[in-house]
Amino acid sequence: MEQTAPQVLIVDDARDIREPLGKYLRRQGLRTQLATNAGEARRALEEGSYALVVLDVMMPGEDGLSLCRWLVARGGPPVILLTAMADETDRIVGLELGADDYVVKPFNPRELVARIRAVLRRAPPPAPQVGATCRRFGPWVHDPAGQDLRHVDGRSVTLTSGESRLLGVLLDHPQTVMSRDRLLDLTAGRDAKAYDRAIDNSVSRLRRKIEEDPKAPTLIVTEWGGGYRLAAEVEAA
Repeated sequence: MEQTAPQVLIVDDARDIREPLGKYLRRQGLRTQLATNAGEARRALEEGSYALVVLDVMMPGEDGLSLCRWLVARGGPPVILLTAMADETDRIVGLELGADDYVVKPFNPRELVARIRAVLRRAPPPAPQVGATCRRFGPWVHDPAGQDLRHVDGRSVTLTSGESRLLGVLLDHPQTVMSRDRLLDLTAGRDAKAYDRAIDNSVSRLRRKIEEDPKAPTLIVTEWGGGYRLAAEVEAA
């Protein structure tokens, strides 16, 4: 199975549901990890990256609603709840807490897969992780961890997190024309609040900090009708 396939965490104390469901989802092209309770799920979520959590509401110890609340509060992945037929209150509470969908037990695995794919289509990609490697381009060295730039003449410039992320993406793709849509995807995770003009504004601010003449840029150049290109060689610093 491709390592790029979405990974789903299945949290259910019932082995006769958890394990067959894991096998079925893998046959449908999804990667899966299994957890028997909320404690195991928390550890898995701290250690790994998941596109979605399938979460049973009724579990011994900490129940699924409590874990759902914790996931939503920390900006975790989307959640689909597994609820009992009679527990309409649990379904309502779960949706109010921030769950993305629910499936009533007993359920058809095909229906669950359809709901998983629908939620994944709606969910924005995770925000990009900022690399830790310092890189040199032109007269500058970019330090993503410190969110700053150092010039060969000794000057230091502080960047906002968004400016540092944008510059990092451009440094990842030197001499490559990056469309505004692509830059949005890689810097904002296609946040619903983001828009094309936001990239233009961010580039303008970045140019004012790094270009000798922001009105005639030589490092971040505009490709008319295309987007932006980092016009410099990049190397590890």
